[in-house]
Amino acid sequence: MQDKTIDYILRSTWQAVARMYNEEATKYGATMATGFALLSIDREHGTSSTALGPRMGMEATSLTRTLKSMEEKGLIYRKKNPADGRGVLIYLTELGKEKRELSKNTVLQFNDTIKTNLTEEKLRIFAEVSETINELITDKKIFNDK
Repeated sequence: MQDKTIDYILRSTWQAVARMYNEEATKYGATMATGFALLSIDREHGTSSTALGPRMGMEATSLTRTLKSMEEKGLIYRKKNPADGRGVLIYLTELGKEKRELSKNTVLQFNDTIKTNLTEEKLRIFAEVSETINELITDKKIFNDK
C-alpha cells in the first residue's frame, strides 16, 4: 500500500469490480451498464429519462446508447410523461423485470461476499473514508481554483 497512491487503489479496485460485473453480465447477454440501468428504473412507476442519467452518473450519450440497446433487447419501453408532454418515462418490460432480479441478486451476492470477508469495523472505516473523499471532491477542496 505504501507505494500506491489513493487514486490508484480506487481506480484499480473499481476496474476490477467493473470487469467482474461485466463478466457476470455477459453470461446473460448484458453489460454492467444494462444491469445498473435495470436497477435504477422504478419497477412500477417508471423513471424519467432525464432523471436516469444523474441517478446512474452516466453521460447522456452513453445513457442513450444503453437505453437504445435495452429497448432493442425488449428490456424497456418508453412512454410520454403524462405530467410533462415533452418528457419520456422509461418502464421495464416483464423481461426487464426478470433481468432486474438477476442484477439485484448479483449485487447482493457481491455485497454478502464482501461483508463475510471483512469485519464490521473495516466496512465502517471504508464507508467513512469513501464519504470523506466524496465530500472533499464535491466541496472542491482538492483542486480549488483560487
